[in-house]
Amino acid sequence: MEFPVINLEKLNGKERATTMAKIKMPLLKPEFLDTVERMTKGHYRKCMEQRFKEMVASKGLEGVQTEIKDMDWESTFFLRHLPESNIAQVPDLDDEYTKLEKLAEELLGLLCENLGLEKGYLKKAFYGSRGPTFGTEVSNYPPCPKPDLVKGLRARTDAGSIILLFPDDTVSGLQLLKDGQWIDVPPMRHSIYKSVVHRVVAQKDGTRMSIASFYNPGSDAVIYPAPALVEKEAEEKKQVYPKFVFEDYMKLHVGLKFQAKEPRFEAMKAVETNVKLVPIATA
Repeated sequence: MEFPVINLEKLNGKERATTMAKIKMPLLKPEFLDTVERMTKGHYRKCMEQRFKEMVASKGLEGVQTEIKDMDWESTFFLRHLPESNIAQVPDLDDEYTKLEKLAEELLGLLCENLGLEKGYLKKAFYGSRGPTFGTEVSNYPPCPKPDLVKGLRARTDAGSIILLFPDDTVSGLQLLKDGQWIDVPPMRHSIYKSVVHRVVAQKDGTRMSIASFYNPGSDAVIYPAPALVEKEAEEKKQVYPKFVFEDYMKLHVGLKFQAKEPRFEAMKAVETNVKLVPIATA
């Protein structure tokens, strides 16, 4: 299967409109992605690789004989960016990671442009009382002796607004669900993917790394369709999703993240949420 690829350089040329119609993504400098990859892999080797080996040994997972369905062959760590950052406390990482936040916010601006919303609308809509939340989850998938019995990452969907998935460019394993079939995503250097239903197949050789950055609304931000995008008649008949507090949605997501997004959205419709709307000022 041929995997669709979009050239981001065209966002800065004559084909900007055509490119944005396919996907909205800011131009990335390869040097930045190389730096993030180098720092992250260095931190894993220094601080986490041995810890994962010890965990595997303590649980006897190397000799597993039956399929394991309730765990992932995965070693992770999480970085907080917003509203407070912990990057300075993590060995081998530095402020270069803060550029991921700027990348997500640039993407928000492109989404506003493409949807015909006022400049800054989405960023303000996500703000809440303390600003948006932004974090990065780094996942490493070491060589697995029984990849047929344990998944690197069980099939799941992610929650939130913008998820930047920066996969490994040499070790395969990522699969996306399309039309009921699992499709292999080929390793591709300097690429970022849109997050959909996905899983990771464990490998016998090579350690695979992925970096997923989540740009989400603030916990008390009220989420609802932008009035400019909703037909007045449908809004009056309440044929749109109800307004809800983002933290309520995330609590629901915890129990449903291994299901498709549709059941999650339907469950959210049934939640009665008392919210106080504040006008969204745009700049």
